[in-house]
Amino acid sequence: QVQLVESGGGLVQAGGSLRLSCAASGGTFSNYAMGWFRQAPGKELEFVARISRSGGSTYYADSVKGRFTTSRDNSKNTVALQMNSLKPEDTAVYYCAACGGTFTTLPSEYNYWGQGTQVTVSS
Repeated sequence: QVQLVESGGGLVQAGGSLRLSCAASGGTFSNYAMGWFRQAPGKELEFVARISRSGGSTYYADSVKGRFTTSRDNSKNTVALQMNSLKPEDTAVYYCAACGGTFTTLPSEYNYWGQGTQVTVSS
């Protein structure tokens, strides 16, 4: 059983930056690909980014490509999401998730989820 805890959310003005972190415990972190998802009020859960088990491969949603960067430190059991040039439409609850299977963007393929952290971008 893997436990995930996100941190780093908050309120920021448009054009600003935030860095989200996700700390994992209870399992072998390097066995899992990691993903970031978000959910805005009244909207469905949306894929944001994913990173492979080694950290050598990443993939981003078109909506965040070039603005967001995900990275991981397997020695510290952490994954991060650096968010730059934030826009009001980035406002959402952000979740990190762990996937023991295929490197995927599908939420249903992720086995473990954090509790989420709120990101609010003001215009």
